[in-house]
Amino acid sequence: MDMRAPRLLALLAGLMLVLLMAGPAFAQAAPDPAPATAAQPMPELPDVTVGNIGGEPVSLPLQVLLLMTGITLLPAALLGLTAFTRIIIVLGLLRQALGTGQTPSNQVLLALALFLTVMVMMPVFDGAWVAGISPYLNGEMEFRQAWTAALEPFRGFMLAQVRENDLMTFANLSGTGPYATGQDVPFGVLAASFLTSELKTAFEIAFLVYIPFVIIDLVVASVLMSMGMMMLSPMLISAPFKILLFVLVDGWMLVVGSLAASFNLA
Repeated sequence: MDMRAPRLLALLAGLMLVLLMAGPAFAQAAPDPAPATAAQPMPELPDVTVGNIGGEPVSLPLQVLLLMTGITLLPAALLGLTAFTRIIIVLGLLRQALGTGQTPSNQVLLALALFLTVMVMMPVFDGAWVAGISPYLNGEMEFRQAWTAALEPFRGFMLAQVRENDLMTFANLSGTGPYATGQDVPFGVLAASFLTSELKTAFEIAFLVYIPFVIIDLVVASVLMSMGMMMLSPMLISAPFKILLFVLVDGWMLVVGSLAASFNLA
């Protein structure tokens, strides 16, 4: 062990000496960094497709952002500009009048209301397509003109449903009016008054739907009270009778047909 230790120390010292001598040589041989980055031209970015809104160019990311924003507003347009509001309120209150809890489910009621809305609004959709959307897609009309033309069928539909009292109320709130013709009504005032009128009409129809079921509940409750069965829930007994009455008179067809016929088409 004593003979190997000096040899190892000598070997390590030799390796350190070689490294110290090779360091300056590598430093001299290494090429200096050339300032090529300053002289070389930067690569050009590819051109992106742009659109024009109001005569100003709009980049592709901004177009996508505007498109996604418009898609998020579609549910609001479905609720506020179509027959969907009246239909879904009447169907929801009909389910409460039947006393069946969550049957039919919300998904079933929404599907029925959506299909019935499409059936009622189909003439309006066709008119908007022919008047504005199709000419714009074919390049025959500018966007602003196509937008105005496509809204005209919806304005006619909403004006046919709106109540004059509601229209005048929102006209006074907005500081506009009176209006000579329906074309003079601002779209915001028309949409708000239309939605309020739809809520009132929906509750009026639901009240008429409620009356037969309330009568059945009163009759069942009176019979149970006269028999001394006060601990028995009247809703438990009246639910089968209400369902039976609803099925015998073909209630779904009556409600759906009455809802479809309750809209005034312009």
